Order: sequence, then structure tokens, then C-alpha cells
Amino acid sequence: MAKTRYSDNVTFLLSAAHLTHLPPDFGNEVAFIGRSNVGKSSAINIIAGIKRLARVGKTPGVTQLINVFLIDKNKRLIDLPGYGYAKVPGPIQENWHKLVNGYLEQRQSLRGLFLLMDSRHPLGENDLELLNWAIESKLPLCILLTKADKLKRSEANAVLRKVQEEVKQHSDLVTVLLFSAQERTGLNEVFKQLDLWLKI
Repeated sequence: MAKTRYSDNVTFLLSAAHLTHLPPDFGNEVAFIGRSNVGKSSAINIIAGIKRLARVGKTPGVTQLINVFLIDKNKRLIDLPGYGYAKVPGPIQENWHKLVNGYLEQRQSLRGLFLLMDSRHPLGENDLELLNWAIESKLPLCILLTKADKLKRSEANAVLRKVQEEVKQHSDLVTVLLFSAQERTGLNEVFKQLDLWLKI
């Protein structure tokens, strides 16, 4: 895997089952969230330029904890549990819900959120809930339309326009990018967004 500007700095720090297990709430954090199997771990790996930094699961719902990756003592990447996988038992889904909601609502160091949506199935119910919450909370948000390589270019651009239309009234807060970890589509734009949020 090709190195990136973060390759020499990003390391796995910890997995948290409870908010109290997270590192001290200071500095700058950027979180990644999306449906199970949308490609969060692949996105983090390609951004870091480290093949197995974040665990990529063939089975949806692998990420059941909040995974924290350290850039330096004041800058962190956060991999939040995926949502919307029906085969995960109810009690586990409920625990994920509490954990993610608690993080999003309480974490003072959260500077921005990457909301990942499969470009073939964007704007699902859970996606819209998160999108609306971020807008109401005035939290900067970047939507990554993942697996864009699975679509023809014309189809991908049509999806991009559709999602941009959905958020056009909030363009000061929300940006939308086509993204492919496989082909590195959108990676430079993601770096620019990260640099802005993490103040690099």
C-alpha cells in the first residue's frame, strides 16, 4: 500500500467499549461513521497508508467498539461502530447506539465527521438521521460516497449530484465526495478536509 502524509505518524491506540475508556477529551478528533460494511476501515487504512491499521471485516458488524488511532498526542482518528446490520443481536445494537450517541453528543474534541455511504445505496434512513443530527448540531460533515469504482463514471456523477442536491441548503457545513479506497478516488480531497479539521 502506498504511503501517505500520515503513514509515519498514525498508530492504533485503543478500542473503547465505554466512553470512559477513551483518551482524555482534548485536542482535535475526526470520526468516521457509516453503515456496516460501507468501507470505514478500508478508508482509514488508505488514508493512513497502512494496510492493516484498521481491521477490515468480511462480515458486516465487525467494529463493535470505538477504535482510536493516534496521529500525535493532540490529534486522533476515530472509527465508530457501523450501524444498520440486521443480523447483529438486539442488545448489541442497542449498546452500539448508546456508545455512538454518547460519543457524538459529549465529545468536545470532535472537530468533524466523515459520514460514509455506499454510492450504490446512499441516503438510507440511518444516514439521513445522522446527517440531520450533524446539521442541527452545527458539526462539520463530509459525506464520502464509497465504492465509487463499482459504478460507471456517469452513474457515480449522477449519485454525487443527487446527494449534493439533498444537502445544498447546508453547503457551508456539508461537503460531498466520491470515494474509492480501491482506486484512491477522492483521497487528496479527504486529506485537505482532515488537515483543516485537525489543524495540520
